[in-house]
Formats: sequence, C-alpha cells, structure tokens
Amino acid sequence: MKLTTYFLVLTILMSCKTTQVLPDPLEAGWNGKKVCEVLNETKKQRILKCTFPPNVGHQKHFHKPHFGYTLAGSTFKMIDQKGERVVPVPTGVTWSKDVLTEHEVLNVGDSTAVFLIIEPK
Repeated sequence: MKLTTYFLVLTILMSCKTTQVLPDPLEAGWNGKKVCEVLNETKKQRILKCTFPPNVGHQKHFHKPHFGYTLAGSTFKMIDQKGERVVPVPTGVTWSKDVLTEHEVLNVGDSTAVFLIIEPK
C-alpha cells in the first residue's frame, strides 16, 4: 500500500465516530450494582422495579417506549439530550414515552426513590 493511501485510510478511520451501545434499564446499574429488578415478564411486557437510595443513580442507558409510575419520590439530577437539570419527582407521578430515550440520573434528594417501569415488548 502506498504511503499516501495509508494516511488517507488512517485519516478516514480516525474521523469516524464510534457508536456507543447503551444498556437498557435492567442492564444498567450504578457503580457496578444493579438498581432495577424484574417483577414480571411475559411475551407482551416487562415490569421493572428500580430503587434509588440517596446518592445512587442509574448510569447512562436507553428506554424503549414505556410507562412509568413513582412509588416513592425524591429529587434527581438528570442528564439527557436537553442537558443537565435537577428535577423533583413526587410520589404518584406517572409518565409515558412513545419513543426511544436516553438519560443518566442521580438521586440528589434525601429519601429513597422507587419506580415501576412497564415496557411493552
């Protein structure tokens, strides 16, 4: 291979972005420990229970379209495509997403938060 061809190929490879493969909420954890567990799984849906004591978060991960319910609330620092912000999440709050989303969170409150996540398959 000619030296100019080699440098051209090397330049192209170095300019390519690497694709980061993110874990789903069950696979993601915090400091090597799981924060979510499967409560129920069928051919049609998966129900997760995710628990976040103070100063525990959820590493960057993705969510398929899903529904969520807050069993016990707290305050979170959230980092997503909108940036970084602090969000109070009271008990009883629900949400749903109909698109793939990505984020990282950290419980910055003083109480343990618990969420149910219901994902259709």
